[in-house]
Amino acid sequence: MAQARNGQLEGETHSLTKALTVRDLTAFGVAAIVGAGIFSTIGQAAADGGPAVSLLFIFTGLACAFSALCYAEFASIAPVSGSAYTYSYIAFGELIAWIIGWDLLLEYGIGNVVVAMSWSDYFTGFFNEIGISHGVHIPAYLTTDYRSAYQGFHQVKDSLQHGVSMLKLPAPLQNSYAAWNDAPRLAGLPFIANLPAIAITIFITWLVYIGIKDSKNANNVMVVIKLAVILLVIAVGAFYINTDNWTPFMPNKLAGVMKGAAAVFFAYIGFDAISTTAEECKDPKRDLPKGIIYSLVICTILYVAVSFVLTGMTSYKNLGVGDPLAEIFKLNHIKWMHFVVSVSAIIAMSSVLLVFQVGQPRIFMAMSRDGLLPQKFATLHPKFRTPSFSTIITGLIVIVPTFFMKEDELTNLTSIGTLFAFLLVCGGILVIKKQPADGEKRFKVPYVSGRYIVPALFLVTVGIIAGFFPKVLPDFFQFKDPSEDSIMLIFIILSLLLTIVTMIKKLSLIPVLGLISCGYIMTGLGATNWIRFILWMVVGLGVYFLYGRKKSKLNEVR
Repeated sequence: MAQARNGQLEGETHSLTKALTVRDLTAFGVAAIVGAGIFSTIGQAAADGGPAVSLLFIFTGLACAFSALCYAEFASIAPVSGSAYTYSYIAFGELIAWIIGWDLLLEYGIGNVVVAMSWSDYFTGFFNEIGISHGVHIPAYLTTDYRSAYQGFHQVKDSLQHGVSMLKLPAPLQNSYAAWNDAPRLAGLPFIANLPAIAITIFITWLVYIGIKDSKNANNVMVVIKLAVILLVIAVGAFYINTDNWTPFMPNKLAGVMKGAAAVFFAYIGFDAISTTAEECKDPKRDLPKGIIYSLVICTILYVAVSFVLTGMTSYKNLGVGDPLAEIFKLNHIKWMHFVVSVSAIIAMSSVLLVFQVGQPRIFMAMSRDGLLPQKFATLHPKFRTPSFSTIITGLIVIVPTFFMKEDELTNLTSIGTLFAFLLVCGGILVIKKQPADGEKRFKVPYVSGRYIVPALFLVTVGIIAGFFPKVLPDFFQFKDPSEDSIMLIFIILSLLLTIVTMIKKLSLIPVLGLISCGYIMTGLGATNWIRFILWMVVGLGVYFLYGRKKSKLNEVR
């Protein structure tokens, strides 16, 4: 911290520019959170849970709030770049820090691949809708990844051979078929690339490369625009609400509501990105905690309000689409709002890309400072004073997967990686040593003993599992896949152990609730995603033991 403050970090001849205030940090948080969730994933969650999806947003927001308070305390203790990586280093040491640093690639790097693809979908739809009257459109082979096109082509071909009409096939399959069928050939291979996703990634990477001030100014403008549009959606939509659509409030019972937990959580990803900009804050110990908490509160209120408008303007059955906000105004024949929402979605996705592209290079930079990555990753540009090499690498990490990765394979993987980071940050607060008083004011997670509250909550949960409330919560904890039953059983056992430790050690309530709530959301992400996550971690450990451990600064004293 002292080296960062004095610009004396090894290998660095320039310090980062301190330009961010509470307003800027809050805007970064809102920019990262309000994106794909409120414009896309909220639709399927509402279709599954009905009007009661608003409760899910409150529950998920509360789970994120527990983690946010823990992030805020760490940000106040150690206001340096690195986010959960740095906090885990402080609390657990190098090995766990490396694991979480590697894991954060899923949230920032791989997560941005999903956002870039979503941005491409919105942009392509908007461009084609405007240009079709002029005979201009973006061909399918320039908006699709190679695997989706290949698999879609063969699925459609098989369906056609069995007598299924092309018109009866889902639109995404038709698009994939057209992409593979119409693509120009180079040496016999079709040229297929998601050009809009690549273009927006290059532009955002360049913007982040040239400086935090330019990124900040661009982000603030985009945040103001999209918040204005969301407030407009709420204000205009309120006049078209039919309260009959709110009945039944929970059509698919609580199991239906919780079915969308992973998708709704994806809508909250991003508030922790604020902590990666610690060294660019004017007063990080004071401003970082405020920015994290303010942004989360603002977004939770917006999500709940939008969920009520969505389910009030039309039946929840109509909301299982990729662009629910645009769909509700289309169904109510409000064309001008449909246009406004479409433009806003493009802006919203751009700001999410911006914030995540700011975050990942700074995590690389922090890992490089500790010797776990080559020193080149910590190099600052002499003019722009940004981690230039890390920024370019982050851009490539986002661009390359757009050629061959499918969006639906990445969304849950991003969520599970982010939740794992939240778990370690909450756990870190429980094990970190008490900081000596130095006269400076720091944010601290309010201490409330969990000795009696956590066991009481656990007993209530056991009662639910045992079927004490079969009419209220039928098959709440039942899954079709035996592997998912195993995941839930492991979660229950770990929760019991945590409850016992909390009783004995009188652990702080908020971090414990953060561990339990985030852990529960992780159980709903499916066995396949757990396997992928574990394999990703195994690869990361291989990199650590082959390179990081040998080059680490701690290795000098081992």
